[in-house]
Amino acid sequence: MDISAMLFQDWEGIVRTLLVGVLAYGTLVIFLRISGKRTLAKLNAFDLVVTVALGSTLSAIILQESVALAEGAAALAVLICAQFLVTYVSVRSRGFAALVRSEPTLLVHKGAFCDDAMRLQRVTREEAWSAIRAQGGDDLERVENLVLESDGTMSVVFRV
Repeated sequence: MDISAMLFQDWEGIVRTLLVGVLAYGTLVIFLRISGKRTLAKLNAFDLVVTVALGSTLSAIILQESVALAEGAAALAVLICAQFLVTYVSVRSRGFAALVRSEPTLLVHKGAFCDDAMRLQRVTREEAWSAIRAQGGDDLERVENLVLESDGTMSVVFRV
């Protein structure tokens, strides 16, 4: 095994990585500015998948010599256009929105755990308590609602 080849192959690869990296990053920034804020909003699982796919695609463009910048830019455009199309249709069709979006789930209501909902969402009481403590709570009786949001975060509404 040639360790030196694992650490450094040639200057051409480094120059290509730097040049294509800057250009691909610039292309992604331009596409994201054109497509709007919603493209990177992590409002639901679909949005998260698109964000991860964009990062993976950018990585492939930068590191794989077999992927030309133009091909990579086309792949980024496809992902962003697909995201735009899905969000456009989901805003106009409740049925389609239900297919691509998850609804928030009530995990605690009026100081009591909703065990069936927690089991269905695979959330433990310890995880619920962690979210409650993170938002300043220390007594379940003070919790009006604990909601597992569509993006996987938990929101706590305390009783007044």
